[in-house]
Amino acid sequence: MTGLTDSATFKDSWLDGFVAAYGRTVARVPGAYGVVGRHAPRQGKVSVIIGGGCGHYPAFAGLVGPGLADAAVIGDVFTSPSAEQVYRTALAADGGAGVLFSYGNYSGDVMHFGLAARRLAAEGIDSRTVLVTDDIASGSADTPEVRRGVAGDFFVFKVAGAAAERGESLDSVAALARKANDRTRTYGAAFGGCTLPGKSEPLFTVDPGRMELGLGIHGESGARSAEAMSAEELAAELVDNLLTELPAGTDRVAVLLNGLGRTKYEEMFACYPAIERRLRAAGLRPHRPEVGEFVTSLDMAGLSLSLLALDDELAELYDADCDTPGYRPLRPLTEHEPGPEERGAAPAEDVTSRGGLVHELLDRALGDVADAEDELGRLDAVAGDGDHGQGIVRGLRAAVRAADRAGSDAADPRSIGDALLAAGTALADAAGGASGALYGTLLSQTGAGLREHPTVDTAVLSEAVREASRAVAELGGSARGDKTLLDALEPFADELAECSRAGTELPNALTAAAEVATKAARDTARLTSARGRASRLGGHDEGTADPGATSLALLLSAVAAGVSDGACERNRRKGNPRS
Repeated sequence: MTGLTDSATFKDSWLDGFVAAYGRTVARVPGAYGVVGRHAPRQGKVSVIIGGGCGHYPAFAGLVGPGLADAAVIGDVFTSPSAEQVYRTALAADGGAGVLFSYGNYSGDVMHFGLAARRLAAEGIDSRTVLVTDDIASGSADTPEVRRGVAGDFFVFKVAGAAAERGESLDSVAALARKANDRTRTYGAAFGGCTLPGKSEPLFTVDPGRMELGLGIHGESGARSAEAMSAEELAAELVDNLLTELPAGTDRVAVLLNGLGRTKYEEMFACYPAIERRLRAAGLRPHRPEVGEFVTSLDMAGLSLSLLALDDELAELYDADCDTPGYRPLRPLTEHEPGPEERGAAPAEDVTSRGGLVHELLDRALGDVADAEDELGRLDAVAGDGDHGQGIVRGLRAAVRAADRAGSDAADPRSIGDALLAAGTALADAAGGASGALYGTLLSQTGAGLREHPTVDTAVLSEAVREASRAVAELGGSARGDKTLLDALEPFADELAECSRAGTELPNALTAAAEVATKAARDTARLTSARGRASRLGGHDEGTADPGATSLALLLSAVAAGVSDGACERNRRKGNPRS
């Protein structure tokens, strides 16, 4: 990345610039990192809402416009948007006929969009979700539901947007989008890794004369390495891997040759004739091929090939007009209804500082985790996108601010619970991603478990942490041994329970439990991931500790040290430059 980018302001800066440049087409959702089309909402029309982390332009914001998406919600680089952001964006786009959510199959997106859908349902807004699972390198044909969504996102979004535009019902739009997903396949190759904003080195490198095959779009390396290929050889590799996955009877395909950010259009055009020749030789008719950037990975060097097996119904929807900043504007913009910023503003945020116990303990944890930010990123980059350190530090800063505003008194468990709830919500919103959702749940559920007790002792805290651990496991769909933060959290909870039965005082119990969690986090180096992106990379992370378990152990150790040092008695600090 160039010196124009800064990790702390990247999402704000590019989204503000995008809306400034394309304000005739899209508007910023008030109080959210999302954009809504000037054409939306339209009463009686299903609203198609897409989203995910930034770094993929024109996905997702660049695909908002008539005939395609009605709104897009944006997370930090390669990180899912939070449930709060999804919820606010959905409200801005809802036209009363229901909401279709569509996004790539990633743990953080599934959690946060799912939480937003539940909240909308509670308010009477119906929704459906279509996960994109087109990447054949990330799972077998027997279990397509575990595959990740990559450039095939575009086909699914296009079909869904066209179906909604012609007035289909919510169930019909969802069914057509699922049909498009079921008939879309993608396979890609990388020639060089991408570099996160604010960083000087790419997430992975490719040796001279080599290439990576079966890559993702979050800075992951490929599923396997191979000798560099000519355009003709690469076309054969891409097409032949996809042909075996197409539905029986396919005779025409929509074709998308997608650049990942650094590969020149000329290079992709040089590759495309060999792709078309190979498709025709297999008896397939390419339909309206597209060559360009549709779902990128920052500045990754590489490309991917997506095929959508068409029938008459899907072909009609794929051919329908659309008009977006990032994809082939086909007709002039019409008069627009007032944008969301003209319909009302977000409520002002309470910035009153109250400090208190939770603020002090989380602030101490923030310091320790921030000191380890680079190391956490290094651990995450082994089999992920390398952003865990950035995301958790960002989330903890928000949690510290929220705890400061909420205030908490060591003698009042209700205030402690309320502060933890506020901190958890803020952390999940700011951090995004799977880690943000899980950390947010841990803080919020622990707070809920403390609120109704007259005092907080080892027994009360032990039970609260145990219930929070169960909630984290349920939300993440993971268990101990899957190489997640649960591998530090559950040993922490077990040791607290032992200390409770032994009658150990809270400061000593926390210290002992934090030591157990720290050792358990180190021991995750012996595991291989069974959940999330890393699980799809065939044990690449064996020998490296899990970043989520490591950051959690740092947080728990800081909290234990703070309690042992007398934070409960002091309960006093009113702010810190780190927050």
